[in-house]
Amino acid sequence: MKFRLSYALAALALFAVEIAIALFVHDRLIRPHIGDSLAVILLYLALRAVTPLRVMPAAGIALAVAVAIEFGQLFGLIGALGLSGNIAARFLLGAGFDPLDFIAYAAGALFVIAVERMRRRTG
Repeated sequence: MKFRLSYALAALALFAVEIAIALFVHDRLIRPHIGDSLAVILLYLALRAVTPLRVMPAAGIALAVAVAIEFGQLFGLIGALGLSGNIAARFLLGAGFDPLDFIAYAAGALFVIAVERMRRRTG
């Protein structure tokens, strides 16, 4: 297994930001949309930290996981699993479906691809 410390540290920092957003930000832009973009970035960073995946597969998997979770929200997965009262599950799996979240997820995936391409060009 290939471990990349820089990606792991970035993932931990972003996880802390996501927790802060969930606890302290109650608005209509940052928490619901920017937070969703950051969630995809967090998944990407975690994947890159612990797998040998390259940029595109890792970004694709992060996006697919986010989309799957969103569809889980649409179909009431958290309730079906009996986790409606579980705060951690609601934080990880979300509480309500919003089709605009798909745009936020795509933006997060496109962001990591763009950043990785810039990093590759600048060395």
